[in-house]
Amino acid sequence: MGRILAIDLGTKRTGIAVTDTLQLVANPLETVDTSKLIDFLKEYFQKEDVDTIVLGHPKNLDGKPNEMTPRVISLKDRLSKIFPEKKLVLIDERFTSKMAMQSMIEMGSKKKDRKEKAGNLDKVSAAIILQSYLEQL
Repeated sequence: MGRILAIDLGTKRTGIAVTDTLQLVANPLETVDTSKLIDFLKEYFQKEDVDTIVLGHPKNLDGKPNEMTPRVISLKDRLSKIFPEKKLVLIDERFTSKMAMQSMIEMGSKKKDRKEKAGNLDKVSAAIILQSYLEQL
């Protein structure tokens, strides 16, 4: 059984999270420059067995697409061509950034650290997206 990998796409940075090999627990993995995402995934997939890619599907509060939605759909299409053997899933990501920030606060992260380490927020958001997917299985 391969891992499940989640992506929280951003315009500059992209958060990535993965499950353990039993697909039970979501863990933040990395934050990469969005321009280097495909290269990162190619390298990661050479080292790790990944069955499914979960993409955070951004929407407005009313459920309608927002400015990031077309980028995510474009990425999904691109990933399906580059990695045709991987299952691709879209998961509603509304509120994940707020939930990630709250998680970091609850873990004792200071305000200064949260501002300096914005990349942590991205990969924690990806982990929340992944956990949402796992809860639906």
